[in-house]
Amino acid sequence: MESRVDVVTGGFSYTGKFIARRLLADGRRIRTLTNHTNRPGTEDLQAELEVEPLQFADRKRLAIALRGANTLYNTYWVRFPHAGLDFDRAVANTGVLMQAAVEAGIRKVVHISVSNPSLDSPFPYYAGKARTEAIVKESGLPWAIVRPTLVFGAGDILINNIAWALRRMPLFGMPGLGEYRVQPVAAEDVAEIAVSAGSHEEDMTVDAAGPETVTFAELVDQISIAVHRRPRFVYLTPGLFMPAIKLVGLLVRDTVLTREEIDGLMTELLVSAEKPLGTLRFDDWLLQHGETLGLQYSSELDRHFRR
Repeated sequence: MESRVDVVTGGFSYTGKFIARRLLADGRRIRTLTNHTNRPGTEDLQAELEVEPLQFADRKRLAIALRGANTLYNTYWVRFPHAGLDFDRAVANTGVLMQAAVEAGIRKVVHISVSNPSLDSPFPYYAGKARTEAIVKESGLPWAIVRPTLVFGAGDILINNIAWALRRMPLFGMPGLGEYRVQPVAAEDVAEIAVSAGSHEEDMTVDAAGPETVTFAELVDQISIAVHRRPRFVYLTPGLFMPAIKLVGLLVRDTVLTREEIDGLMTELLVSAEKPLGTLRFDDWLLQHGETLGLQYSSELDRHFRR
């Protein structure tokens, strides 16, 4: 009997690779739609996954790439506007992908969103995520929406770069007083929740949140303990923090954080009101990975835009 074929957009990318590995563990054949192959740390997947381009300009080709698949796990999105690709374009691309999925006869779509999206959000990232959720729900296909909080795991950018800064900087800038809450969730848990959602027949929206909620200052403290270095913390208003982080961005040739990300963080959008489904604690994960975390800077622009 031929094993099931599932499709993961971005199967070599951050969240996508965890979903792909979880599906492979179930003995499924995996096809990925991606424009980023040969990424470091995905050598195991490169030998296992069928690869097709993620080409939104050719919907018919997308439909052909999706044909014969059972479930589509969609991780496609953009973190911030860059090089002509903005949130509006990412929403439109999601619409093209859903049309292709309908044409291909996909059984179900599992769409990876974000915690607390809202169509009337003042933050385009969160409003855009809500718009993509609406597109998925209106596609006519059975669907599941998975809403992660603050995802951590191997290949992470945010947590790794906090550790990188703690290791190297004489001062560590903290937006505000760091008293706003975050709810870290392991990428493995997000993958488990997504695959579980894909196995159910009914439509559903589910938060993917970890078992503990901490303040951002506590999160940074945990990382500093794990890397054995705690520089002096400097507490800055967002208006002062952004010029400082942009200066760091110039030094590393990257967009380190956006104002929207800081505002979303400080308004506690990375916290779930639902019962947490994740099981792996962030501090336990740090015990295993603290020695190597932040040894090198992880660049968003290198990963997604530079060849």
